[in-house]
Amino acid sequence: MSNTTTIPTHAPVKTKEVGIAYLLWFLLGIFGGHKFYLGQTGLGVAYLFTGAFLGIGWIIDAFTLANTVRAYNQQAERDALTMQVLAKQASA
Repeated sequence: MSNTTTIPTHAPVKTKEVGIAYLLWFLLGIFGGHKFYLGQTGLGVAYLFTGAFLGIGWIIDAFTLANTVRAYNQQAERDALTMQVLAKQASA
């Protein structure tokens, strides 16, 4: 019997959807709902207590949210790849 571990070529990646982020932005953005969705808890709490910095942050997010979601997904993919490489090194 061999003592090898099979490592998947593609690790599962939890990505976020731009449409869901914009829905949360529209419905709960003034309270930071979209920030919590994207794992930006600190900004979410700040939005919650300041009304999205008196609405200015909410307006800015209308233009920057798609890029923020893309950056989140790219980071998630990098993290998954890093975990895959580390697991491969640990089994070697």
